[in-house]
Amino acid sequence: MDLEILSRIQFGLTISFHYIFPPLSIGLSLILVYAQGAYLRTKNPVYRQMIRFWVKIFGLVFALGVATGIVMEFQFGTNWATYSRFVGDVFGSALAAEGIFAFFLESGFLAVLLFGWNKVSPRFYFISTILVAFGTHFSAIWIVVANSWQQTPTGHRLVSFGDSMRAEIVDFWQVVFNPSFLDRISHVFMGAWQAGAFFVLSVSAFYLIRGRHAELAKKSMKIALVMAVFASIMQLITGHDSANTVAETQPAKLAAFEGHFPANAPAGLYLFGWVDEENEKTSGLKIPGLLSFLVHWDTDKPITGLQAFSPEDRPPVNLVFQSYHIMVAIGMLLILISLVSAFNWWRNRLFTAKWLLTALVFSVLLPQAANQLGWFSAEVGRQPWIVYGLLRTEDALSVSVDSGQVITSLVLFCIIYLLLFALFIYLLDEKIRRGPEEVISETTGPRA
Repeated sequence: MDLEILSRIQFGLTISFHYIFPPLSIGLSLILVYAQGAYLRTKNPVYRQMIRFWVKIFGLVFALGVATGIVMEFQFGTNWATYSRFVGDVFGSALAAEGIFAFFLESGFLAVLLFGWNKVSPRFYFISTILVAFGTHFSAIWIVVANSWQQTPTGHRLVSFGDSMRAEIVDFWQVVFNPSFLDRISHVFMGAWQAGAFFVLSVSAFYLIRGRHAELAKKSMKIALVMAVFASIMQLITGHDSANTVAETQPAKLAAFEGHFPANAPAGLYLFGWVDEENEKTSGLKIPGLLSFLVHWDTDKPITGLQAFSPEDRPPVNLVFQSYHIMVAIGMLLILISLVSAFNWWRNRLFTAKWLLTALVFSVLLPQAANQLGWFSAEVGRQPWIVYGLLRTEDALSVSVDSGQVITSLVLFCIIYLLLFALFIYLLDEKIRRGPEEVISETTGPRA
């Protein structure tokens, strides 16, 4: 198989597996902040019970995220050495900031949450939960800065580097606030909040169905449901803003999202369909003129289509089209689930409607699927560019790596990640089945 495809598959595998965990830690960190704040306000021991239970799960998620993230970054030097030389100055700054301002903040105060329960005051414990939450969000910020720069590079200059070129920073803040950053980080945050919220909803619904830990489950579910409703609705808004930015900065990607081929014509919005790339035709159910309206507020305004780009400058259209539309469908389903749950909460039926609780148990899979498909759409959609308009993916590979080496490492990664995932599911299942401590005396919380 082609070296470029193999290397992309390997990086896609490692980053997809890694990205199971950061959204959960970002979302769960907000649950921890609210629970500890509620305990300080009410002194209700159920909130302390919540903190101790969710902190243990947060610690497990954090550990897997760190382990898989380190492996992912090493591939920059092994499979993508040319790319690393090109973006090293830009990425070095962003990744250093992520380590200094985010990782150490998060991991340092996570130690307080895990081991300082009886050793620090409730207020210091609360401050620690806030700092852990800041750390998880700061980590996402700097990673998205680096990735967004690849999509919309600014604040740099190209200089000669031996026989090749490299990008050097000339304006750090232009690199940070590149044209796509704000839209993309808000979209990432909403996806992460959804992942954390629906995870808590799933576990809480499981407990209510089994008739266990009812008070903790109800309070956890209320907190998570507020977050789920807010994040699901905001995800639609931030997704719209992000798509508008894509229309301006990466028109080929937007055209692939909707299978729009005419070079300069109004475009409809497909609800679903199939793209025949060979004949440059998309068939399916669409709303005429709606894409033009969403981008320009005018159904007759043209949208740049794929025929405006040479075939070698187009992404794999059908793959991007399908992943994007499935992601949007899941997003709409999450809005529906969260609003139906909120309605039943208002009608005092949320905790007794078994059909809804069962749906919430399985809903934990939906944000994860949407997050994965969203990244797939974004990253495959910018092909054939690894740095948009500056460096093509085929030119970014390591020259000393061959296909056999990548196949071997890919097989090993698959085996190791399957084992890691099995271990994660086993430990997570054990913690959930064991559940929180049923009774917490007044002397077992953070010291006064």
